[in-house]
Amino acid sequence: MDSAVHTLSELFRQLGLPDTRADVSRFIAIHRPLPPEVTLSEAPFWRPEQARFLSEELQDDSDWAELIDTLDASLRHPGPHPGSPFPHSP
Repeated sequence: MDSAVHTLSELFRQLGLPDTRADVSRFIAIHRPLPPEVTLSEAPFWRPEQARFLSEELQDDSDWAELIDTLDASLRHPGPHPGSPFPHSP
């Protein structure tokens, strides 16, 4: 496993999504709460290539996996998250 440290903004850029802090926060606010029975990669708002990336990176336990888990947790929380969704940002 690569030991690279990524940020949520980089994950969003990798997914081809707007990637500023405001963009990420807005995306999370719009798409939460994700129902517990829906896996993150099966959420209806992903394009097929985005869903595939998320699924494969988690399955491979890649260096993106921790941030994907962070995104997943943020999307499952029903309201404003008490902490920053940017745990690895400078």
